[in-house]
Amino acid sequence: MNDRRKNFFARARFLPVLACAALALAACEDQFGLTTSPSAIPPRPATAGEISAERFAVSASHPQAALAARDVLKKGGTAMDAAVAAALVMGVVEPQASGLGGGAYLLYYDAGKKALHALDGRETAPASAKADLFLDRDGKSAPFNAAARGGKPVGVPGLVRLMADAHKAHGKLPWKDLFAPAIVLAENGFEVSERLHETIAEAAGDLKASREAAALYLDDKGNARPKGHLLKNPALAGTLKTIAEKGPDGFYAGPVAEAIQKSVGGAHHNPAAMAAADLAGYRVKAREPVCATYRAHKICSMPPSSSGGLALLQILGTLAPFELHKEKPFSADAVHLISEASRLAFADREVYTGDPDFVPVPLKGLLAPDYLADRSKSISRARAMRSPSPGMPAMSAADATRFAVRTAAPQEEGDSTAHVSIADAAGNVVSLTASIERIFGARIVAAGFVLNNQLTDFAFQPTRQGGAVANAPQASKRPRSSMTPAVVFDAQDRPVLAVGSPGGPRIIGYVAKTVIAVLDWGMSPGDAVRAPNVLDRGRGIEIEKGTPLEPLKTAMEGKGHGVGIHKMDSGTNIVAVKYGLGAARTLTAVADPRREGAAAGE
Repeated sequence: MNDRRKNFFARARFLPVLACAALALAACEDQFGLTTSPSAIPPRPATAGEISAERFAVSASHPQAALAARDVLKKGGTAMDAAVAAALVMGVVEPQASGLGGGAYLLYYDAGKKALHALDGRETAPASAKADLFLDRDGKSAPFNAAARGGKPVGVPGLVRLMADAHKAHGKLPWKDLFAPAIVLAENGFEVSERLHETIAEAAGDLKASREAAALYLDDKGNARPKGHLLKNPALAGTLKTIAEKGPDGFYAGPVAEAIQKSVGGAHHNPAAMAAADLAGYRVKAREPVCATYRAHKICSMPPSSSGGLALLQILGTLAPFELHKEKPFSADAVHLISEASRLAFADREVYTGDPDFVPVPLKGLLAPDYLADRSKSISRARAMRSPSPGMPAMSAADATRFAVRTAAPQEEGDSTAHVSIADAAGNVVSLTASIERIFGARIVAAGFVLNNQLTDFAFQPTRQGGAVANAPQASKRPRSSMTPAVVFDAQDRPVLAVGSPGGPRIIGYVAKTVIAVLDWGMSPGDAVRAPNVLDRGRGIEIEKGTPLEPLKTAMEGKGHGVGIHKMDSGTNIVAVKYGLGAARTLTAVADPRREGAAAGE
C-alpha cells in the first residue's frame, strides 16, 4: 500500500479501531476446518487492503466507498443501506467503472428470514433495438470499439431502480440519508487517482466527442485530468439530490430521463432512439439464486441474465470428482483440471445462456449432478481436450431443437466494473456487482453520469447455423453478462463468504479461483485473493503477467493447451465470516491490491 492511501485511512481513524479487532483473529477456529491459536499465527496489523472485525465489515472497489459503507453501518444501517451508499460513491469516484448510468446484480442474505434474494438490475434494450443492432448493410458485424461508443450501445440503466427496490425491502435508514457521502464528493470534489487518470487517457479520443464528458474529464488541450486534480461534478451532485428527494421516479422520468434521451439521440457517434417509455417502464427482476453443493459448502450466485453464476457452478460441479485438495495449489495438474472444467462451462455458456424472459435457459439440466459428472469424464489428466463441444443437458424436445442451432461466437466484453461485499452486525450479507461495461461505457455523459454500453454484450450476429442465438439483440431484452456476485454457505447454512470481482468474462475465473483456493486449498481469504490469476474462458489458458505462475506456460503447452501471458487486474472484494461460540464471529474483509479497493469495519 502506498503512503498516501495509508495516511488517508489513518486520518479517517480507520486503522486504530481495526487493529484492535484484528487481535482476536488468531484465537478463532478456522471456518474451513483448520484450527489456529495465538502461538500458531501471530496477530498482524490491519491494513486498508485486509482487515479483521467483529461487528461488521465491507470490502469495496474504492476507499471512499468502503468508508461510506462503514459509516452507514456504524449508524445502525443494514448491509443493504451500506451497499446503496457504497454504490453511489463508486459511481462518483470511479466513473469509468459503474454508476447511475449502468446496471447491477445483487445477492442479499436476510439473516432474520434466513433467505437469499437475487435481484437482476441489468440494463434492457430500448424498443428501437432490433436483431441487426450491430450489423452493417452487408450483414457483417461492426468492430467492437466502433459499436461500443455513442448512443446505439446504451441500455436502459437499472442501478437506480435496483437500489430503490432493494432498499425498500431490506433497508433501515432513510433513503435520502444514504446519498449524502456521494453528494459531498460530487459537489466538493475528489482527487483524481492514478488509475482514474490512466483510464481517462485511454478513453480520451472518444470522450472528446461528448461535450459534457470532455468538460469533466479532459483539460482545455484535450488531455486527461492529471493525478491529484480536484474533480468536481456539480451536475451529478444535482442528479443525486433529485433522486434522493424523489426516489427512482426522479431518475426514470423528468429532467434526468430527458437528459439521457438527449445524450443517446444526439450522440456524435451512433445516435439512437431511447423513448421516455423505455425509461419509465424499466423494472428490476427478482430471480431465484442458482445454488449447488461443492465439497461441504453451498455456493450461490446470480442466474441468467448473467451467465456468471451458472458458469461458476458448472466449473465447480465438473471439478467435484477430482480431489483438488490433494493437488499442490496452482500446480500444472491443478491448473489443467480447472482449465478443462472452465472450457466445458464456457462451451455451454455460448449456446444456452441469455435473458430467461426471452429464451428457455435449461438451468436444471445444466446443473444436474449426473450431467456435470458426465462432462467431467471427458477430462483427461494427461492431455487437453480438443475444442470442447457444448453438452446436451436435459430439456424439452422443443427446446432441444431450438438450441441445436444456437452456437455463437464468443462476444467481446469490457471489464470496467465495481463490486462491494458487506456483512452487517445482524448477520445480513450483500454481494453487489455494478457496471457500465467497458471503460467509460459508451463514452457519453448525461446529467453528470456516464452512460453504459452494455448492449454490446449481445451477440453481434443474431443468427448462426440457421437459427437465432440465445443472446441475440431484441427490444426490452437484457444482454448476457459475466458478473458473478456469490455467497458461500457452510454445512449449517450460514454465510461464510461474500465475493465478486470486475473483469468482464474473466470475472468467472477470478471468482472460481478465489473459491477453490479457500475451499480446496485452505488458503486465507487474503491469500486467495492475492494469489496469481490463471483461467481459461474458452480461448486458451491465460496466466497473469509478472507472477510466479509464468513458468507454468511450458508445462501447460506440453499438455496441449494454448497459453498466453496477460495483465489481469482483477478487483476481487471478499468478506469472510468465521463463527465462534454463541453469537461470536470474526469477519475478514479483503480488497484485491491489483485495483483501488479497500476494506473497512469495526
